[in-house]
Amino acid sequence: MDLDCASWGCGVAAAMLVGFSKTGVPGLGILIVPLMVSVFPGKTSAGALLPLLIFGDFFAVGRYHRHAHWPYLVRLFPWVAVGMLGGWFMLRQLSDTGFGPFLGGLVLGLLVFQLVRKRWKDSDIPRAWWFAAVAGISAGFATTVGNAAGAIMCVYLLSMRLPKEEFIGTGAWYYLIVNALKIPIFASEGMISAETLAFDACMLPVIAAGAAVGIWVLPRIPQKPFEWSIALLAAAASLKLIFPSIRLLFP
Repeated sequence: MDLDCASWGCGVAAAMLVGFSKTGVPGLGILIVPLMVSVFPGKTSAGALLPLLIFGDFFAVGRYHRHAHWPYLVRLFPWVAVGMLGGWFMLRQLSDTGFGPFLGGLVLGLLVFQLVRKRWKDSDIPRAWWFAAVAGISAGFATTVGNAAGAIMCVYLLSMRLPKEEFIGTGAWYYLIVNALKIPIFASEGMISAETLAFDACMLPVIAAGAAVGIWVLPRIPQKPFEWSIALLAAAASLKLIFPSIRLLFP
């Protein structure tokens, strides 16, 4: 793999954040996607990230698999399939050059969405069938285009008023199933290759370390400053994707 030190650093950071995000801090996921674009160009970055996410999903499912509430997932999956088909169509239209700015705009939009939804009360989130349709289609599209559906799924699961363990367990099964379904889509588009798989193999121990360290460290970090720092880093990374010539914290 012909990667420089800065790219390896971004890759290790992304893999560590995958582990963190799968052990109870999903807000970290918003930063992983733009970090991976600093490692691999264009659509290849999404293909390289997918196996890392699946490996992280196994940690979450292994810990919370008994707490999944399957009726909510069954209601959601048909709409997710519609969104995934739309995302697949968009992937086929995007060139590697256009993928970065498009993904940066998507992540910025989801970041704003995530910050706004923190002001909502659980009682303000609708539970009607149409909300499942909107959430499912949006999540299916975002996850297929850029592995970036975390904020949308968080709102959908919040709308179900699930207890904490069921919230995490239901989400864990959702991500594992949907990420596995994306493998043939990404493979057919040439986004997964021997090079990306070799990189993924190197990152697996980092994900495991991130999951283990996250369980111990993150509860001890003040939540609000931590969330704001992640949001600012994600915004900087997204702006770098949209405007590649500007100099920020990312190579």
